[in-house]
Amino acid sequence: MTSSFNVHHAAGYEQLMGRWSQKLAPLFIDFAGLADGEKILDVGCGTGSLTFALVKAADLREVAAIDFSAVFVEEAIRRNADPRIKIRQADACALPFEDGAFDRALALLVLHFVPEAGKAVAEMRRVVRPGGVVAATVWDHLGGMPGMRMMIDTVAVLGESGRQLRARYCTQPMMQPGEMQRTFVEQGLRDVTETQLMIRMDYQNFDDYWAPIAAGEGPLGKYVATLDPEERARTDAAMRDAYEAGRSDGPRSFANVAWACRGVVA
Repeated sequence: MTSSFNVHHAAGYEQLMGRWSQKLAPLFIDFAGLADGEKILDVGCGTGSLTFALVKAADLREVAAIDFSAVFVEEAIRRNADPRIKIRQADACALPFEDGAFDRALALLVLHFVPEAGKAVAEMRRVVRPGGVVAATVWDHLGGMPGMRMMIDTVAVLGESGRQLRARYCTQPMMQPGEMQRTFVEQGLRDVTETQLMIRMDYQNFDDYWAPIAAGEGPLGKYVATLDPEERARTDAAMRDAYEAGRSDGPRSFANVAWACRGVVA
């Protein structure tokens, strides 16, 4: 499997997205459900936003966490001090676990970066016991992330490569209304429910917003890294203008919506 999410440094990811996934994790756990004594699989654990929230939310027996990125796995292992948590590098589309090994399999902000997202859902279902739960949440890139749309709409105006970025970014898997729900049903899950979760992303200033993207983190940073010096200067200036929106630099707050879906293994 490949992933469309790129990461260079764990600290850069934390500024770009990790701090927001930490805010989303408790809402997702409430939706997915959790009970004392359970064995949970965290698919695409990143630096551990969901992993470490899980053991705070219930007295779990074990949490297995996997990620495709060696950078993420190394950082999550470095942060871990709980013997119940086991972290390893693995493929969401070929999970290295036996059938029915877990009570729940959860994926926080992962499936939209998995090209074969349906296969990942099938693998999550496979490793969960009958009666257990599979749940996932993904950002609504098309209609629910105004701070990120501000960037991709700005670069789309600047040139064809920006328009191509927008087309890719807004049409990733699992992000359209009902899409995750249909996939869960197609993969044999029952009692499937889809809802929306919302957090706010609060930035101190333009640099707080732009620095990790400018450093090449994430899919938007990957695009910025391809620009020549003239294009980069034009993009930096246009993004500052978009962020400031005619006001002086300073705090900005954006509401962000994620789709969440939950199903039961038959």
